[in-house]
Amino acid sequence: MTDLLTITELSVELQSKQILSDICLNLPTGDILGLVGPSGCGKTTLLNTLAGFIEQDKGQIHIDGNSTISPEYIIPPEHRNIGMIFQDYALFPHLTVEQNICFGIDKLTATEQQERLTQLLALLELKSFEKRFPHQLSGGQQQRVAIARALAPQPKLLLLDEPFSNIDARLRNELMLEMRNLLKKLNITAIFVTHNKDEVFTFADKMAVMHQGQLLQIASPDKVCQQPNSWQVADFLQLGSWLPISLKSNNRYQSALGDVDFPDSAQHNQMQLLLKPQFIKLCSSAESNVRVDNISVTEQGYHYLLSSLNDSKALAFDNLSFYANELFVIGEQLALEIKEHDFIAFTS
Repeated sequence: MTDLLTITELSVELQSKQILSDICLNLPTGDILGLVGPSGCGKTTLLNTLAGFIEQDKGQIHIDGNSTISPEYIIPPEHRNIGMIFQDYALFPHLTVEQNICFGIDKLTATEQQERLTQLLALLELKSFEKRFPHQLSGGQQQRVAIARALAPQPKLLLLDEPFSNIDARLRNELMLEMRNLLKKLNITAIFVTHNKDEVFTFADKMAVMHQGQLLQIASPDKVCQQPNSWQVADFLQLGSWLPISLKSNNRYQSALGDVDFPDSAQHNQMQLLLKPQFIKLCSSAESNVRVDNISVTEQGYHYLLSSLNDSKALAFDNLSFYANELFVIGEQLALEIKEHDFIAFTS
């Protein structure tokens, strides 16, 4: 599969502040990339730089069929063959649905415009809405119009900035699946920004995690979540709780929940063990080692936040996430132990 988008050592500085640093990325034709990261990490800036709304200070962008974009050779946004859907959809309120869709293809002949309009209205189930104005549409319908307008020029790359954030939770998953199927049907390559990792699992082929203007990890969503490559990735995605561990001897570490064997070629005196709830179990015969601090009810049963009873400051923790079918009470002391699994730990 050939790459539609190649980014090499891309850097952007705005108002003397480094926003993007040495971004490198390859995206195959037809793939959908979910771009996640904390607020202010540079996600939207990356989209705007690709679209041509922000000029890069360093690096190269190559979009299939175009010349390589660099600080020395800038291609205007209208010549990049990129579509963009904004968080608020940015529909023109004074234009009808059909006028919004045709806005970016006014240079085509009237016949060509009508053909694309008819195709997109049918594809996005908007046939009976073409004469309506945006304020007469639901959020989901507005989103479909924004998609149709972005697809009308037949872009090679589609950029979406938090496209599902304004959609009712009941409709969000359905719309994501519809949109994914549409992009796959048209073989359109896409990058979308989100704060929600669950959206990435539903919508994307690949996940990229950003932190302070850098791409930390790019892989399939399941691989990123199962094998995070850094503390920042695991912490942002909230893949589990952090349990302090201290080197005891050779590959053996001690924790407030007992010792763990952690084969690690680069041993450290102190690390943080990523501990997922499914790898924690109650042990009624052992001495209590945690206290219940918070209780909530979920589909998986009762969710508890626990803190350690260990006197060692180096091994103490709070907010340990744990699920159980049994109902405990605030302040109750429990005995937990760690199940054997493939341990993941980082120095934070």
